[in-house]
Amino acid sequence: MQQSSPARIGILTVSDRASRGEYEDRGGPAIRAWLEQALASPWAPAARIVPDETDLVAGALRDLADGEGCCLVVTTGGTGPASRDITPEATEQVCDKLMPGFGELMRSVSLQHVPTAILSRQTAGIRGRCLIINLPGKPSAIAECLEAVFPAVPYCIDLIEGPYLETREDFVQAFRPAHARRGA
Repeated sequence: MQQSSPARIGILTVSDRASRGEYEDRGGPAIRAWLEQALASPWAPAARIVPDETDLVAGALRDLADGEGCCLVVTTGGTGPASRDITPEATEQVCDKLMPGFGELMRSVSLQHVPTAILSRQTAGIRGRCLIINLPGKPSAIAECLEAVFPAVPYCIDLIEGPYLETREDFVQAFRPAHARRGA
């Protein structure tokens, strides 16, 4: 089945300072740049910046998944232990199913670079036909984490009846079992 329109992908920056314009959002643009290199199939971003408030983050996640029809929402920021870091709680609040393997792998990969990776509380989950993944805020850590987990993302989206995402194999190779590959 051909996709009739580009896949919608949400990019949500969670930051008090960036939401007030006091700080340049570097995380959201880093996610977008990485996805532009990774995805071969057509997609359209839906970017948002919200402060570190559970209700606002949860509301933005719901809107991106339900209102915008995103098959994937990638967040940046708010995953540490500080009192204002609430992105994982907001994500868990809106998800039907949690996908703890994403956070486990991201922490494992990040631990190879910095010992403070154990402080990260990144998680992932499913809301309807949308996969939500929490990433850290630092652009280099965003790239490391996406490189680690993205091979599983297109097939996960297949399993939740989302669009068929294809990657640029020279950048990142999506894994799908033989029965799930198109044109193979």
